Amino acid sequence: MTNQQQNNNQQENQVSKGIKDTAGAAFQAAHSALETTENAAMNVVDATTNAVNKAAKNVQNMGSNE
Repeated sequence: MTNQQQNNNQQENQVSKGIKDTAGAAFQAAHSALETTENAAMNVVDATTNAVNKAAKNVQNMGSNE
């Protein structure tokens, strides 16, 4: 293999690695965004559950005071 062929192979490998690294970073960013969205949604679910439980307890307490 000539030096030119070796240089071409190295350049191709560097380009390929750059593409893979960029794709990996993009997928990682998308994954992080999804995790953030999931955490926010679960916080809403938790807050809703707490509000429903509190409302149910208030209804029970009102019924027991009659």
